[in-house]
Amino acid sequence: MSANVQKGRHTVGATPTGLRARLASGDLGLIPVIIALIVIWIVFQSVNGNFLSGRNLSNLILQIAEIGMLGIGETFILLLGEIDLSVGAVSGVAAAVLVLLSVAGVNPWLCILLSVVSGGLIGIFQGFWVTIIGVPAFIVTLAGSLGYQGILLGMLGNTGTVPISNQTLLDLTSTYLTPATGWALVVIVTVLYALGAFMMQKNREKRHLPAPSTTATLTRSLIVLVVSAIVVGVLNTYRGLPVAGFILLVFIALFAFITQSTRYGRHIYALGGNKEAARRAGINTRAIKISIFTLAGLMGAIGGIIGASRLGSASPASGGGNLLLDSIAAAVIGGTSLFGGRGSMWNALAGALVIGSVENGMDLLSAPSSTKYIVEGGILLLAVTIDTITRRRRTRAGR
Repeated sequence: MSANVQKGRHTVGATPTGLRARLASGDLGLIPVIIALIVIWIVFQSVNGNFLSGRNLSNLILQIAEIGMLGIGETFILLLGEIDLSVGAVSGVAAAVLVLLSVAGVNPWLCILLSVVSGGLIGIFQGFWVTIIGVPAFIVTLAGSLGYQGILLGMLGNTGTVPISNQTLLDLTSTYLTPATGWALVVIVTVLYALGAFMMQKNREKRHLPAPSTTATLTRSLIVLVVSAIVVGVLNTYRGLPVAGFILLVFIALFAFITQSTRYGRHIYALGGNKEAARRAGINTRAIKISIFTLAGLMGAIGGIIGASRLGSASPASGGGNLLLDSIAAAVIGGTSLFGGRGSMWNALAGALVIGSVENGMDLLSAPSSTKYIVEGGILLLAVTIDTITRRRRTRAGR
């Protein structure tokens, strides 16, 4: 193979021609959601000058922290080509476990641990029914959603709303990183991203796979630096980056690494892309599927903990409302395919930002709930439509 051919293979997708080819074949990545987010922010900022203020962005991060956690769990499920309709109810049960243990005087960190364990057990239970018994995930999780709401009502009884009695649990969503810590985080995030990007580039070049050029990798790293610096700079004008937002970023980065850079992650995509092919390749499909439902339950519980901390209580309404639909919408709007095998943990963050920005902006404008539901429904329908069309293009392009 000549050097020119190797060079062409290495840089495909990194050149303007390669980028146009990717877009034409339906490989859009995060481009649509980023454009949508920019448009949403410009519109709301032009209508209300406080939308992009440090205080409102801080509130926005706190608003999306719970949705983002549940969105991570939903993304895992969608990567398999399945659906989880119980993640909101799971978060409600976990919130109740946390609050009731807190009221009983249990150590706050043990409260968190047991609350997370409760979500994991629910995930294992659902994964067993879907994988071993063979009941469709739609039915199992729908039945679970109803059952867990009953468990939530049984746990709280006639007491209704139960406040959190431990300050440590409340501090999860009321504590902020100092400005200096925020700037240090900008440097750490940029360095880690650049190192990861260069390692991926070299690894793909070594295997003679399509890889971005060094210039493209440096450009992306510079964009990460500029964007993160702007965000931290704006947040520092108020109280800094909320710890809840930092925790969300840590989970997303961790699971993004696991799904994109480990054998386990490759098995998830393989199973979501073609279950029979994955089985014939020697992948333990049952173990993978049960572990994914377990992870979804764990993330639902963590989201419930953050939600209870933010509200300072748990109630029969915990995990209800449009939380389930927002978590599914976050994953789908972010770009995770409903058909399985395509998506990323960063999609959950991007989608949560879109949903949270719309809700936050309309709250600033005192828009009625009817308008919010209509707009969010329209955005979700548009996202699914784009996913369907791009899937057809990828099929025609052989991707």
